[in-house]
Amino acid sequence: MKTIPVTILGYKQSQRYPIWRALTQAQTVFEKEHMEYRLAVQEVTSTEEILHFTPVIAFPSLMIAGKLVCVGRSPAKHEILAWLESEVRHA
Repeated sequence: MKTIPVTILGYKQSQRYPIWRALTQAQTVFEKEHMEYRLAVQEVTSTEEILHFTPVIAFPSLMIAGKLVCVGRSPAKHEILAWLESEVRHA
């Protein structure tokens, strides 16, 4: 089983929730299509930790496999799926 780390960056729960919702939907589709992969999702909520990855703290961000893929907004399910597919192709 291969694991793809996914990190949601945001210090307020209200910022992280839309990303969680889209990510959960994308995860369901992705893991059905790629049964050998699992997502390891974590949240970074500390302002100090967020600043290690991006200077944008007022809005949420998303990292996939250690790469910052979305900054300052909540991505849609299809965007997350595209980033996950790209990660599989480059693995």
